[in-house]
Amino acid sequence: MHCGYDFTSYIVLDVHEAGKTENIKNLKITIVDSLGRNVINVNNLYSFKNANAPLQFTSNYKIGDDNKRLKEDEVAKKERWFFPFAKDNYLLSVANTFPADNFSIKIEDIDGANNGGAFKSVTVPLYSYNMYVLCSNESQQAAVKFGRKMNRPIDVVVEKE
Repeated sequence: MHCGYDFTSYIVLDVHEAGKTENIKNLKITIVDSLGRNVINVNNLYSFKNANAPLQFTSNYKIGDDNKRLKEDEVAKKERWFFPFAKDNYLLSVANTFPADNFSIKIEDIDGANNGGAFKSVTVPLYSYNMYVLCSNESQQAAVKFGRKMNRPIDVVVEKE
């Protein structure tokens, strides 16, 4: 039986201020190399989406009764997150073969005025255990019971400038 997420993993980020739980909106979040340069998805090497473009995170969003994206303040009877595993977080789809340990995540506030003040840029190392593996078998799940829990957002705390 195949899973709808075969060959794909996600990296999920929870970016917030210290002492607050809500995600900060309108951040520019990219995957960068050891020199701080944007990683380009050359010929879909790292992700099956956005070939030949930088690997950039997007915000998860809610969908309504008709399975279409809801506008920012729109409400529906059966609203739910498009990616239910990510809730109100940033996410990036990557191939299961993505070499996460070779890269970092760079977070920049490009819309400080709408965020209640500008936030300092931060670069966070990335590790293979940060990837959400959505399709796995029971033996893989049993193996991680004793180690670090998988499929958790990367918790990033940012500070105001």
